[in-house]
Amino acid sequence: MKKAALLLLLVALLASACATPVEKPTPTPDTRPTVTPQGATPSAGAATAPTTTSPLATPTGETRTLTVLTHDSFVLSDEVLQQFEQANNARVQFIKQGDAGQALTRAILTKNNPEADVLFGVDNTFMSRALEAGILEAYQPIRWENVPQEFKLDPTQQLIPIDYGDVCLNYDKAYFEGKKLTLPQTLADLTKPEYKDMLVIENPAGSSPGLAFMLATVSAFGEDRWLGFWADLKKNGVKVVEDWNTAYYTEFSGSSGKGPRPIVVSYASSPPAEVIFADPPIDQAPTAAITTPQTCFRQIEMAGILKGTKNRDLAERWIDFMLSVPYQEDLPLNQFVYPVISQAKLPEAFVKWSSVAQEPANLAPEVIAKNRERWIEEWTNEVLR
Repeated sequence: MKKAALLLLLVALLASACATPVEKPTPTPDTRPTVTPQGATPSAGAATAPTTTSPLATPTGETRTLTVLTHDSFVLSDEVLQQFEQANNARVQFIKQGDAGQALTRAILTKNNPEADVLFGVDNTFMSRALEAGILEAYQPIRWENVPQEFKLDPTQQLIPIDYGDVCLNYDKAYFEGKKLTLPQTLADLTKPEYKDMLVIENPAGSSPGLAFMLATVSAFGEDRWLGFWADLKKNGVKVVEDWNTAYYTEFSGSSGKGPRPIVVSYASSPPAEVIFADPPIDQAPTAAITTPQTCFRQIEMAGILKGTKNRDLAERWIDFMLSVPYQEDLPLNQFVYPVISQAKLPEAFVKWSSVAQEPANLAPEVIAKNRERWIEEWTNEVLR
């Protein structure tokens, strides 16, 4: 029971390559109506609309439908969604297209005849691709001043930050306590003999957290040393698997208690999920995240208005709503990410069991866009061949 519930919670992020599964935490399937993915035809887009601010007038007339294109792991509480629908005399329909990279690809392929009004799920690893495709319209939300500058990655305001999460090393607390072993404090520590055969990671060519961890190593060690770190890590027995599910439930000892490896690449929000969805209930998280400087990678998820929308005013109101306190406070226990506005209060379990990376090892979106595929190829040659 515990494993089944937590699997629904944690399987699926924060976006990646088109073939990269979004392995962001998700607790329960969304029961709202969704549109079945269909084929799409490549086409050209239109010009960017000017930045505007939506009115807060009470809507009248017949009910309209707003369509949001997103990834499979998107979840929102019915009661929160109904607040938007009732306030705007609208119905929200979701098109769920695999992972966030696949959702972005669908938006690009259908940009001349868009299927949706809003795109959600693009993160900083693929932000440049979305902007270069010319599929979005600029907009400044009503609560823009509430968003910290560190999350405002797009100066054109085509992509609005909504949430964030940290991909970090997670560890089995009982293992380290039992062995009286000091935790690794840096990525370089992972190459030391005392941590031999302890780490399991996901392949960055096919996994969102795997890609984020690889990017963290590029940031931490630089272009001249990052592949050397991976060569040393390979010698120290790192195990590479294809997805988060295999890493966390088969190889990691902290969740199932059966895996052989006490360190795994996961999310800083995985420990509270272990407590919240435990069956039978537990009062202590069996795992924790290492959040020391330059060991985690921060994924920031964004939303944007798609060009060609016939519901521009409604799309603006939806972006505004995503930055409202009710929506932002709904994020932690549904998508297990952090809200971007400080006015949103965190659930007790998040405060107690989750931790935010002290100094995440980030890279500029344009740097990632320019080098991502080359880095993945170099990593593959170094680690898997």
